[in-house]
Amino acid sequence: MKLEGKHIGFGLTGSHCTYDAVVPQIQRLLDAGAKVTPFATYTVQNTTTRFGEGEDWIRKIEEMTGNEVVNSIVKAEPFGPKTPLDCMVIAPLTGNSISKLANAMTDSPVLMAAKATMRNLNSVVLGISTNDGLGLNGVNIMRLMSTKNIFFIPYGQDSPNKKPNSLVAHMDLLLETVEAALDGQQLQPVLRIYE
Repeated sequence: MKLEGKHIGFGLTGSHCTYDAVVPQIQRLLDAGAKVTPFATYTVQNTTTRFGEGEDWIRKIEEMTGNEVVNSIVKAEPFGPKTPLDCMVIAPLTGNSISKLANAMTDSPVLMAAKATMRNLNSVVLGISTNDGLGLNGVNIMRLMSTKNIFFIPYGQDSPNKKPNSLVAHMDLLLETVEAALDGQQLQPVLRIYE
């Protein structure tokens, strides 16, 4: 398999409503033979919402992967020089973190891991989840789409009538996107309709 023996970083940011769709994708990576190291922003770690407690999500991901969540910038930095990742996945990736990544603002463990991976010229896969993708954040998404070694899980408008600016990745295509990214290819088509 393409992912057998690959070291995949998996970063979560604060789009709490998408964790149910994202967490099973971690299991798919593990089932495909990848080693998965989880990363989480401070928001993920410390926020309780109607979608669950941050501590519970962290515990679940640690149990799945057998690895502690990387929870600080200091702990994330060595994944560049000392322990390089073959691919860094960020899913879900919020509009806030999209803006920061597109403008080189490294203020969380997840973004530090992405920066470290980009420094090594390895693939970064993004699974966006933002209510502002077709608003002010559109320019940041396009900046990232034109950046070498950054690949997107195909995405579309998840609720065009109620939230016309909202864009969400088809998280069920995460594994296929990672496989393509490891070959230096963007899974196509990038823009897909939600049904």
